[in-house]
Parts: sequence; C-alpha cells; structure tokens
Amino acid sequence: MTPPAIRLLWCGDTALTVEFGDRIDPALNAAVLALDARVQAADLPGIVETVPTYRSLTIHLDPLAVDPASLETTLLDLAGRPAPIRPPARVWRVPVVYGGAFGIDLDAVAAQHGLCPSAVVERHAAPEYRVVMIGFLPGYAYLDGLDPSLALSRRASPRPTTPAGTISIGGAQALVASIAAPSGWHLLGRTPVRAFLPGRDPVFLFEPGDGIRFVPTDPTRWDELDRAAAAGEPVAEGER
Repeated sequence: MTPPAIRLLWCGDTALTVEFGDRIDPALNAAVLALDARVQAADLPGIVETVPTYRSLTIHLDPLAVDPASLETTLLDLAGRPAPIRPPARVWRVPVVYGGAFGIDLDAVAAQHGLCPSAVVERHAAPEYRVVMIGFLPGYAYLDGLDPSLALSRRASPRPTTPAGTISIGGAQALVASIAAPSGWHLLGRTPVRAFLPGRDPVFLFEPGDGIRFVPTDPTRWDELDRAAAAGEPVAEGER
C-alpha cells in the first residue's frame, strides 16, 4: 500500500513530480534518491530526465511516448518500497580556505554564535555532509549535515554577487556554490574546486547521494590549487 505522504503532481503534460513530504529530512531524501535509481534502472519508455530534490523527484517525459495512467501506477509502486539510508558510494575531500577575503562572513557568524572563528571552522569541517540535491544554478550542491549549533537565518540583504566556489550556510543548510551568483547566505570560505566545468568529463563533479568532507586549507595553497582546477583537475579527492 502506498504511504499517504506520497503525492503525484503533474507539471503540464511533459513532467510529473513525485512528492514525499514537505520538510528537509534525510529519510525523505533517501526515498527520493532510491526512487531516482529505480526509475533509471527500470528504463521506462518516454523518460527524458529525472531531477531529484530534497523531498521530491521530478520526471521529465515525452508525452507522446508515455501512458499517464500506467506511469502513475508504476511510480507509486516504485515509490512505495522501503528506502534505507545507505552510505554514500563516493566521498569527496574538498579543500576550503576559510575566513578573510575567502570567507567574509566567518567573523560575523562566529560573533552571532558566541564562538571564535576557529571554532566555527572546526564545527563546519567536522561532519561528513551528504549532497541532497543539485539545483538553483548549474552544479550548486545543497548539503545535509550542518552542525545545528551553526544554523543561522539568511542575511537580511542578499549580496548581488558572490564568488564561484563559495562555501556558505543558510538556515540549517550548507552549500558548495559552483558559479558566481547572488546570495543571501553566509560566506564562510571558498574552494578552488570547480563543481561545474563545461568541457570537462564529468561536467558536474558532485552528484546527489555523494558525501563531502571539507578540509581546511592554508590560503598560501590557493593559487596552486586554483590553477589546477581551472585546467580541469578535480582537486577534490574522491573516495569510493
């Protein structure tokens, strides 16, 4: 029997969203990623692309190659199966230069939490995060696992632009930014890693379900690592 939390939401006739809930929850995201894997493994006719998020999976499709009723039945069956939270298949070690010009909000975040900047860095770099979704802009990696003691409401006034590679927090979320963009999040540091690099294989370095560990890195290494990343080297170390 399908759990009552699961909803099917048609987005016109070219996409269907399977919604598992209305909150940020590792169990919901595990269900999303499990369904994504099952849909891809099933090789269903007419499926063009799948887009996993925190709590839902959107399936883009060719309406001329899909029977809507049959697809709904299949997806409800696949979505209703148990989805245990599995260890990530790949864990990335991502170098980060914290503070100073690389993380202009570090001192302010520390002050708001009554901590010294080094304590914020230690707490931010301690967890193994999980990539829950790629979204907003190409390659933006949204992460679950932020230490609750660092949670902080977003800035009252967003900045019109922030650098590519920004490592930031907003609310209870953490982020690896891929390109320069506006942001209301708090900037703790920056990584030379190119999460999104056209012309490289793979174009997107991180995938939903990956693990990420941040490695505090001396600013004297920035130029060296940045040159290597610009040349197409991952710079981040991936372990399976």
